[in-house]
Amino acid sequence: MNLVFMNDVNQRLITSKALKYFAANASLRELFISSKEFQDFLRPAAHRYIVGENISELFERLQNLASIGYNTGIEFAGEEASSIAEVDTIVNEYLNLIDRIDNGVDSKPQLGFDLSNLGSGISKEIAILNCEKICEKAIKKDIPIIISMERSKWTDIILDIFFMLRKKFSNLGITLQAQLNRTKDDIKDVLKTGCKIRLVKGVYDEPEKISLPRGSKLDKRYMEILIEIANNENIFAYATQDPKLIEMIRGEGIHKTGEHEMLHGVRPELLKSTRDLSVIKPRIACVYGYNWYLHFIHRLAESPENIYQAFNDIYLNGKIKKSYNY
Repeated sequence: MNLVFMNDVNQRLITSKALKYFAANASLRELFISSKEFQDFLRPAAHRYIVGENISELFERLQNLASIGYNTGIEFAGEEASSIAEVDTIVNEYLNLIDRIDNGVDSKPQLGFDLSNLGSGISKEIAILNCEKICEKAIKKDIPIIISMERSKWTDIILDIFFMLRKKFSNLGITLQAQLNRTKDDIKDVLKTGCKIRLVKGVYDEPEKISLPRGSKLDKRYMEILIEIANNENIFAYATQDPKLIEMIRGEGIHKTGEHEMLHGVRPELLKSTRDLSVIKPRIACVYGYNWYLHFIHRLAESPENIYQAFNDIYLNGKIKKSYNY
């Protein structure tokens, strides 16, 4: 690959599709879990996007980001847990996180998770019980929770669980994907709940009959949905690292009323510019943990040119600064 290659739109789409295939490939995910060599090879590049592999590393980074003017979010790395033991480990990790969050802090980290990590792939009832357990503990400390959105096969169950639990927990919000055609209808019911809404483009490789690919049509739909959200009284976040889309959002003045959220390590200069422009603190979503393969590959798939940075990080073998220009 070279820069000319990666600047070609069609080649970028092909590369992105290939990376999404790697992310979805169960054999590669199992190889990552079982192979220390594979993990060690990717780790220097992944650490640009993963703030740590344990709670201590996480909280050190959160304190640093808060001290320079950012709100933060926390997500424990992983997706589609397949065993009760794995689910229990993840749930306990979130409960421990809540214990570690200082009750006296004004701006508390936002907790986020995939319901498939809480057991929705095993049974809907298990996911409900686990989500309820986390929400109950978090609301006592006024800690916000936001459910992530996953592949389209999970959308119905995610929304069903959200609507059910939102009636009990005022700290519960939801993520919606602009790429899915159904979101134009889903947003109407979600707005009625009064919850916080996080709008993303969507990172998954979905069938054309139910979604839009990256491009101007998706940008247009994202803006239409975001404007609809902004015109209501819901708290909301526009989660994007697309410079063109951010320019459109600022052109509409939405940056003055909504929270800009971006993932740690992705185009930090963009979020820094939001911090300098906005009255609302931007939020850095911090992913941590040991099962970071999917998160890392998805970051490359979103911006295939980041492959160059990844190889550079691997070559430097972790000799990069943790600040990343924030």
